Amino acid sequence: MAETKPLLRALSGETLPTPPIWMMRQAGRYLPEYRATRAEAGDFLSLCYNSDLATEVTLQPIRRYGFDAAILFADILLIPDALGADLWFVTGEGPRLSTITTEEDFAKLKGADDIHDHLAPIYQTVSNLASALPEEVALIGFAGAPWTVATYMIAGRGTKDQGPAHALMQENTPLFEALIDRLTDSTIEYLSAQIRVGAECVKLFDSWAGSLKGEAFDKYALAPAKKIISEIKDRHPGVPVIAFPREAGDKYIGFAKETGANCVALDNSVSPEWAAENVQVDGCVQGNLASSHMVTGGQALVDETRHIVQTFKNGPHIFNLGHGITPDANPDNVQLMIDTVREG
Repeated sequence: MAETKPLLRALSGETLPTPPIWMMRQAGRYLPEYRATRAEAGDFLSLCYNSDLATEVTLQPIRRYGFDAAILFADILLIPDALGADLWFVTGEGPRLSTITTEEDFAKLKGADDIHDHLAPIYQTVSNLASALPEEVALIGFAGAPWTVATYMIAGRGTKDQGPAHALMQENTPLFEALIDRLTDSTIEYLSAQIRVGAECVKLFDSWAGSLKGEAFDKYALAPAKKIISEIKDRHPGVPVIAFPREAGDKYIGFAKETGANCVALDNSVSPEWAAENVQVDGCVQGNLASSHMVTGGQALVDETRHIVQTFKNGPHIFNLGHGITPDANPDNVQLMIDTVREG
C-alpha cells in the first residue's frame, strides 16, 4: 500500500497536485475527546504508557479530520525515562527530570540497548496503530533529537535559552558529548524498534536546534542527525526520515543533503518563498503555517494556507504547521485549513 499513501509519495520526492496534510501535536489538548481520554488515564505519562489509550488518542484526529498521516502519541522525554532518569510532569508547568550534570549522574544511566523493556508499551501502541489505521493513512514514528533531549536532561526542565546545556557544553565538553552520544545511540534503537513494529516513516524533532550556532550546530544538531538517519536507512532501507531542526535559519540550507533526510520540516520563521528557493530544491519540505492561525482562524488562515500551497506547488511538499498546534486552538479552524488545502 505504500505507493498509494500520499504522505509516502511526497517523501519519495513526488510532487502531488494536493499536498498531504498532518499536524504536529494533532492528538492533543485542543480536542475535547483527547481531554476526556487523558482524564481516563489519570496523568500524561500514564497515557503515554497505556497502549490502548495512546492508540485511541492517536486515532482521534484521524477520525475527526481524515489526515493523511497519524503520528504516534508519545513524548520526546520517554528515552531519558527509559535510560533511568526520573521523569514526572507538573500540571501547568511541564516536565521535570533528575539532572545529568556530573560523571556520577551519567554513570547511573542505562545503555542504549537496555531501553526496550521500558518502552515496550510504546512499541505496542505502534503495532496497534499499524493494524487500526485506514489503509491510505501513513504511520509516523518519532523521537526527540539528542541535543533537544539533552537540554531537558541537563536542566531538569524546559528552559527558554537552553542555558544549562550550553554551559555544560563549555565547562565539561567530554561529559556533554558522552550524553549526546548515548542519546544518539538510544534514538537509533528506539526509532528502529518503532519501524520493526509498523512505523512507515519516522521524524526527528530537534525543537531547540535554533539555539545552536555555527560549529556547535554542525557538531550537536547536524552530526547526530546524520548518524541516526544513516543507521536507520542501513537497518531499514526505504523507510523515509523527516528532520525538524527548528529555527535553524540558514542552516536549513543543505540539511537534507548533509544528513540524508528525505524531508526537512520548516518552522514559520522562514518564508515559503525563501524555503522553496533554498530548501525545497533538495527535496521534500514540510510546513510551515504559523500555529497561531489555528487560534485566530478567519480569512487570514485561508489566505496564508493558499499562499503556502501555491509557493511549494512545484516540488514535493507536506502541509503542516511550523510548530505544534496549541491547546487554545479552535478545532473548527483545523477543518478550515484542511478544506482550504484540499479545495485548491
